[in-house]
Amino acid sequence: MKLVKLIANLGYGSRKDVTQLFRSGRVTDADGEVLYADDVVPYATIRVDDEPLDPPPGLVLMMNKPLSVTCSRKDPGRVVYDLLPPRYSVRSPALSTVGRLDRDTTGLLLFTDDGALLHRIISPKAQVSKVYEATLAQDLRGDEGELFASGTLMLESEKEPLAPAVLEVLRPRHAQLTVTEGRYHQVRRMFAAAGNHVETLQRISVGGLALGELPVGAWRALDAGEVARIFAA
Repeated sequence: MKLVKLIANLGYGSRKDVTQLFRSGRVTDADGEVLYADDVVPYATIRVDDEPLDPPPGLVLMMNKPLSVTCSRKDPGRVVYDLLPPRYSVRSPALSTVGRLDRDTTGLLLFTDDGALLHRIISPKAQVSKVYEATLAQDLRGDEGELFASGTLMLESEKEPLAPAVLEVLRPRHAQLTVTEGRYHQVRRMFAAAGNHVETLQRISVGGLALGELPVGAWRALDAGEVARIFAA
């Protein structure tokens, strides 16, 4: 792929804009030598305004999604893409969220421009686990774990029962729930079906990949080993 198209696809501008970057001498190699549109050089050596290029296609990001931010490209309020560099929103192929967290749920959110990987993670057949921490409006009764693990719980308006889920009680009103599906508002609806109400909800892991110490609102790219960890649990 020609350098102009490569850099344009990363969101640095239209092909016309990127052509102007070359003409202005703003595209260089790691040693500061000016590059030309037909040069063939290793990806890692390319610089724009002395900064390394953004990661190539096949990008996977993790974010610690804040409260009151929507997993959407268009919304009257803040959206998760507002937390990324503006050019990430116009990359080609497009960068998409891997599933969604609702506006009032925080924690681990994944992005990728790899469609096959995205579908592999969210496919029910993959049974990639998601762990959530919830604080509740009322004390747990004690029978919720059995209910969630039964594989027979039917949510309102659903036609199929939920797959078994694992509940770990941390305190009377604080629990972790591990699910392998991604139905609409699933965790909130599960606790509602058990007669309770979720006050706060955070996703802390996807598969074997944990949120860790990533600050709220921060994001970073994942390496191949971290992506593989998603499928390791």
